[in-house]
Amino acid sequence: MFTFSQPPSKSQFCILVEYLSSNHATPVATEIAGFPAVMTLADRVHSDEDIAPLDVAQLYPTDIEKLIHFSGKGRDIQDFDHFLDQAKQQGIQHLLLLTGDKLKQHQDGTGQFKRTRYLESVNAVMRAKQKGSFCIGVAFNPFKYAEAESDAQYFKLHKKLKAGADFIITQLGYDLNALQQAQQFLNQHQYSQQIFACVMPLTLARANYMVKHQVAGIVITQHMLDLLAQEKQQGLTEHAYMRCALQVLICQHLGFAGVHLSACHKPEDQAILAKYIEQYRYLSLAECEVLWNELWQIQTGKEFEPVLSYYSKRSAPTEILKYQHLHFMHELMFNSRVGLGIGKSVFQRKFWNRKSIAKVLLKTEELTKNSVVGCESCGQCRLGETLYICPETCPKGLANGPCGGTSLDRCEFGDRECIHSVKARLAKVVGQTGMLTDKLIPTVPIEVRGTSSWKNWYTDA
Repeated sequence: MFTFSQPPSKSQFCILVEYLSSNHATPVATEIAGFPAVMTLADRVHSDEDIAPLDVAQLYPTDIEKLIHFSGKGRDIQDFDHFLDQAKQQGIQHLLLLTGDKLKQHQDGTGQFKRTRYLESVNAVMRAKQKGSFCIGVAFNPFKYAEAESDAQYFKLHKKLKAGADFIITQLGYDLNALQQAQQFLNQHQYSQQIFACVMPLTLARANYMVKHQVAGIVITQHMLDLLAQEKQQGLTEHAYMRCALQVLICQHLGFAGVHLSACHKPEDQAILAKYIEQYRYLSLAECEVLWNELWQIQTGKEFEPVLSYYSKRSAPTEILKYQHLHFMHELMFNSRVGLGIGKSVFQRKFWNRKSIAKVLLKTEELTKNSVVGCESCGQCRLGETLYICPETCPKGLANGPCGGTSLDRCEFGDRECIHSVKARLAKVVGQTGMLTDKLIPTVPIEVRGTSSWKNWYTDA
């Protein structure tokens, strides 16, 4: 029997079949083409008000193994604690913890809607490991083509694994080179966690939808669109399932533990996919790749990569000088013996607890830091752990690294460069990449927000 907690082997290769939230039970596959199939229940995909996956899970027998998704978008640590308690009560052990794409009503980072923060996956993994014996999966997007955003993804993957993640599921993508690089990364760093590749029978309608709605983190190139349009015109619609079957088998050849199958939950669609898996099952890796390249009409090897519209960026001298200055000031004021001594002496006095004094202090801190780093008075300043680039300037408020939704260093919201790409470039220059791979930054408690981080730092030291 397949289990997430065991080391992967070819005999255990598994297909995780994604089902969307519904108020009625649908047929669930237990195997596809001889591969064991596990039900996964997605969270808040169609809308921000989708039925909770744990509620949907109760529509199915308890003996059906389930992988439950949890998206942190618009949620805090208290929401997650409630989710974990519910999962325990239902006997659910397998969880996929995601930061999540932007909320549908969260139009931009600073616009007309109220500021919304996201519980990022690193913090969710840490909490889940504290609260129970869950088997935890995390997402990873290897399909990044600007150097800084690719570095930032791998830096954060280190953190996710250090936090205790048991397995990894990649973003949906069709670049086999990127998938191979992800597998090589795990081998290079001697990580034992299993990795699954997200796959989907890509039709023209699905590709057009993802482009039109700018589905975060998924690369659909013009070459792919043109080919899919040509196939539809010629009536070659089953080519989508032929390619999906090949990708499943290629991932098996590459040593993946399995695949996460999206948009293929109907029995009739699974039957088509199974037909082609059986047809190609005895092909070698090289033979599968040749057929894959033929079906995708690959000539240059760049057909799955977006067009780079700019030259590779470097950290500006002003960014480096700003880091050096702020690092010096931070060490002097908050980490030196003299700075800590003065700070404790000042802030341990009782008059700081008066509401009027606390309000003045908070306003002073905000005026001092906002114009320099974009401070939003989180009460738990993490600048020393984020290379003095404030995580509050990320529309999702992410401190441990990027979400998967960037595109060529641009934020998913489209109105700025991703701050985590800026950090990744800067870290290389100032020799602080270890900060971005090893330092697990805790969640800011709700009750701490809106208080002075200066006072909190010295009184907690």
